[in-house]
Amino acid sequence: MTDTAIGRDDCLQWDEQDPLRRFRERFTLPPGVIYLDGNSLGALPAHTPERVETMIRREWGDGLIRSWNDAGWFEKPVVLGDRIAPLIGAGAGEVVVGDSTSISLFQALTAAVRLRPDRRVVVAEADNFPTDLYLLQSVQEIAGLELRLVDPRTPGASLDDLLDEQVGVVLLSQVNYRTGELLDMAETTARVHAAGALVVWDLCHSVGALPVDVTAAGADFAAGCTYKYLNGGPGSPSFVYVAPRHQEAAAPPLTGWQGHRRPFAFEGAYAAGEGATRFRIGTPQLISMAALEASLDIWEEVSLADIRTKSLALTDMFIRLVEERLPGLGTVVTPRAHASRGSQVSVRVDDGYPMMQALIERGVIGDFRAPDIMRFGFTPLYTSMTDVWDAVEVLQEIVVSESWRALPAAPSGQVT
Repeated sequence: MTDTAIGRDDCLQWDEQDPLRRFRERFTLPPGVIYLDGNSLGALPAHTPERVETMIRREWGDGLIRSWNDAGWFEKPVVLGDRIAPLIGAGAGEVVVGDSTSISLFQALTAAVRLRPDRRVVVAEADNFPTDLYLLQSVQEIAGLELRLVDPRTPGASLDDLLDEQVGVVLLSQVNYRTGELLDMAETTARVHAAGALVVWDLCHSVGALPVDVTAAGADFAAGCTYKYLNGGPGSPSFVYVAPRHQEAAAPPLTGWQGHRRPFAFEGAYAAGEGATRFRIGTPQLISMAALEASLDIWEEVSLADIRTKSLALTDMFIRLVEERLPGLGTVVTPRAHASRGSQVSVRVDDGYPMMQALIERGVIGDFRAPDIMRFGFTPLYTSMTDVWDAVEVLQEIVVSESWRALPAAPSGQVT
């Protein structure tokens, strides 16, 4: 689209030419809702209920315990890992699925720390997602390490400032959950490696939102969730990536029986499984994995290049419309440069919480992150350019009418 005035008809025309348009019907979206929160929880794929019902009724109900073999239950963490691998630029046998994101991050972080026993410092971003920091603080305390935090607001606290011969591991998110800023994985990994350290990447806000290539970037470890852009469902299992060069030496801290080299030998002493399989812990969440399988069926038909092109177009349009139609709303904190932007737009607004609640009441669903960030996530598989236009239209109506003033100024529930 040009820099001339944009109308809703222009957005409709853009949608008609969209190569990803056909995927919208593959998701169940409530009528009258514009869903801009897929960066927190993805929408329901239309065929997921059938796949989950098949697992419950046929595999569990009829197959009973025989389904561990007959339905391939035991191998699901590896099979699904191999299906996720192309989405992050990994190869077969390098990704394993299972457990929560927190557990997967803990596994990867501790394994990385153990590979650098002579280095007693770990580094993370001060504004990373809290779980990442909490987990790293636990690893720090358990292993007796020093923690340094990258903070661009503090002089002398950039990543380059903090990297030295004492740093063993750096934990980074490829896309910042609050601002939507995208880091250059290859360039950043190279800087960390030049200092002799390893890097663990959190891919929660990038997998499924843009092309990721852990192999080309030289990443050491990575972990990510499957319930955001991958649409695996609430609580769907996470994944761990282990670079081939580290697989035989990596020692995860949680050594469960399914990560054993011979799990059904029931030996008393632990013997690590081969490659990334040693990062398995206990019995997988098979009902959740069935839902994830259904979503991955869709992803095997999708071009990540098309995903990225559309994501940038949607976020460009949202930023443009907000700044043209609501110049006094607040500050867009998401980077303008395409190379530095994920698939969300964050706007800093003093009264962001009640404004977001007013939007949600009108059927435009985003979310809020304290103290003042309104987040809008753009999921190219089911978000249209017309959705962007209509969402800004509703936002403008709310701001002009000041209807948000009738709503609570602070969160009243547990989830924002």
